[in-house]
Amino acid sequence: MSKITSLPIADKGLSEPEVIISRKKHGSNDSNHEESGGFLHALKDAVLEPMFLILVAASILYFVMGEMQEGFFLLGAIVLVATISIWQDSKSRKALDALKKLTSPQSKVIRDGKLQPIATEDIVVDDLLIAEEGDMVAADGRIIHSNDFSVNESILTGESFSLQKNSDTDNNELFQGSTVVSGLAILRVTAVGSNTQLGKIGKSLAEIKPEATPLQLQIRNFVKKMAIGGIIVFLLVWLINFLNGLSLPESLLKGLTLAMSILPEEIPVAFTTFMALGAWRLSNMGIVVKQTQTVESLGSATVICTDKTGTITENRMELSRIYAITNHHVYLPEQFNTLEAEKVIEIAMWASEPIPFDPMEKSLHAAYGNVTSVDKRSAFSMYHEYPLSGKPPMMTHIFEDAEKHRIIAAKGAVEGVLPSCDLSPDEIQKVLRIARGLAAQGYRVLAVAEASFEGDNFPQQQQAFKFNFIGLVAFFDPPKENIEQTFEGFYKAGIKVKIITGDNAETTGAIARLAGFQGIENSLNGKELMDLSDEELRERVKTTNLFTRMFPEAKLRIINALKSNGEIVAMTGDGVNDGPALKAAHIGIAMGKRGSEIAKNASSLILTNDDLGSMVNAVAMGRKIYSNLKKAIQYIISIHIPIILTVALPLFLGWLYPNIFSPIHVIFMELVMGPTCSVIYENEPIEKNLMVSKPRNMTETFLSFKELNISIFQGLAITLGCLYLYQFSVANGFSENLTRTLVFVTLILSNVFLTLANRSFYYSFIYTLRYKNNLIPVIIGVTVLALIAMVQIPFLLNLFAFEKPEWILLLRCVIVAAASIIPFEAYKLVKRIQAR
Repeated sequence: MSKITSLPIADKGLSEPEVIISRKKHGSNDSNHEESGGFLHALKDAVLEPMFLILVAASILYFVMGEMQEGFFLLGAIVLVATISIWQDSKSRKALDALKKLTSPQSKVIRDGKLQPIATEDIVVDDLLIAEEGDMVAADGRIIHSNDFSVNESILTGESFSLQKNSDTDNNELFQGSTVVSGLAILRVTAVGSNTQLGKIGKSLAEIKPEATPLQLQIRNFVKKMAIGGIIVFLLVWLINFLNGLSLPESLLKGLTLAMSILPEEIPVAFTTFMALGAWRLSNMGIVVKQTQTVESLGSATVICTDKTGTITENRMELSRIYAITNHHVYLPEQFNTLEAEKVIEIAMWASEPIPFDPMEKSLHAAYGNVTSVDKRSAFSMYHEYPLSGKPPMMTHIFEDAEKHRIIAAKGAVEGVLPSCDLSPDEIQKVLRIARGLAAQGYRVLAVAEASFEGDNFPQQQQAFKFNFIGLVAFFDPPKENIEQTFEGFYKAGIKVKIITGDNAETTGAIARLAGFQGIENSLNGKELMDLSDEELRERVKTTNLFTRMFPEAKLRIINALKSNGEIVAMTGDGVNDGPALKAAHIGIAMGKRGSEIAKNASSLILTNDDLGSMVNAVAMGRKIYSNLKKAIQYIISIHIPIILTVALPLFLGWLYPNIFSPIHVIFMELVMGPTCSVIYENEPIEKNLMVSKPRNMTETFLSFKELNISIFQGLAITLGCLYLYQFSVANGFSENLTRTLVFVTLILSNVFLTLANRSFYYSFIYTLRYKNNLIPVIIGVTVLALIAMVQIPFLLNLFAFEKPEWILLLRCVIVAAASIIPFEAYKLVKRIQAR
């Protein structure tokens, strides 16, 4: 919703036909920089995948050896692997494209005499663009109207100070990327897209790539080590087979078989898929993630810092009480039409913006319209303005009519206004006592004052006026209905909550008490905080949950102190002043409806409905994604171990059948494993114990030996089962083809049981059967049906060099495969007993 409700200029802006003409002539407001993506990019990535190259090499070797069936089978597998890779890339890319559209900024323009919100990329040259406090200027232009307007151009100049600009001076140009510090301006757009000053350097900015997260680096390092190991083992297997009398193509083929079994190419694919789809799922919940890396850290948040107004409360700010100094009386709403109350309302209204956008100022304008018999607003215009400033803050407006009659009105924090008023110490104490009493009931209290001044030589600081104290206005902003449940959700998840607000301790404490907030007994205000050393502050933030009368520097110090204590910090914000702290937090959270563009730009995610309760869902989703990714990757590692050892040990130990598997066997297992890890586990629901557990340590990784020993343990259990069937077959004089069949069937069935067992690292696989995941029966069903076909259909028996087994042997394979998960199920049982 726009902050301005009427147009302060006569210019009606462009018409729709004029917009089309301008767009054709000058282009739209996008950078037009080349971006990698699309089908050809995905195809190129798929072709350069190590697994793809190994399959091509293996198929060529089959053709060289004259084994046409196997060669054509691998060609089919190549097409299938490439298709799966491109499909996964497309799925991730579509999710990211959807996020990009959600995070694209909106701007306000005047077209056809109406104020219209449009996508920033739709701005054209000669548009009338609105730039308000908190916005980021969306295009280059010249100011044609402004009100107390200042802008920060550090993105272009490197200078951090703000500049006053207006239409009456030569300094009337605005540039894309600048941030509006105060006021409002209307500019006529002179350049868009790559023709803006920022657009000309945008290409170099676009080339700056985001840094990899710790988990991404760990995955890359792990895959790199496995790839190096695969190369070494490939050369070793090739050499041993060659020395044992196999031909060069045959020995190379055996080496490629083991290389395929070692390479865990599913891991980076799973990571990319999980992060992209996780971000997409969050966007469907009203939580827009600007960088997919944020998904990784969501489940680790240990502290959430939230403001009060509009986050904990409804942001309605209804005028509920008035105190008049003339008779020291506190008026209720039904008494606002008395002379004394009307005077306080009138001065408070003049101290507000002429076109209000703040909920309190809207409430004051509405109250003035209701109680006044003569509305003077149309007769007076703004003559001079002192914006909100000071610690605690106040603001002053000077209005003048055609006959040079002036109104000088101020409002602000009680402690900010009173020192500038002509009151005795006893009167000041009485006013403070009344203000504290109202604040203790949960009211937001502002002081109201007026002054007289002749001439135009206004003081530099508003506090220099000699104000006459008029009274107090008190607003009530009730807590949101769901806020108590929201806080309870954070506490259950082991997340500490801290309120950081510009309001005073009494008002904030009263609202916090109504909202079920824990820790209101200890509070710290901005002045006290700034007097503390860094070391003292690090200790205070451990036990203090209520921070009041805060300003940007103080907020930033709180965030940095929490981070120094090892906390993973999430912070909500909506204003310009929240920008530095949002940027510094691990997870900056901006409000989608009332948040400024600066806050949205500084944040890592946006709550489209301004509901803090969404963050409980976001944390749950973050924990679920990380947990499911852990299941997928540990599953990949677990199943790779028996494939590697079953291929390698018979050869290295000189057993009767040294080369039990060929590339076509390994590629079938790869095709089973890919959908399992990326499709089944990504679709798993959240486990019920995740949101009553403490946040995981951000430095923890499931690729450490402590975590991987479970996967190694599972993999070795399956290996023992497969090698048992191998030795059982040899002991009973079975042929090489029948031995291969039994080992392969056991390995595939073990994969099925492993898939079910790894659905939880805490609950039994029987319990997890009640989890709703429609893909489980589909993927497992297809796998089992394919396996039955392979051991029954003559063509497939011949292709895979199998021999049709008797049913009693197949039953033995099922029992051995099921037995392979018993140790892991026992481990989970011990964990549950210990937890109880």
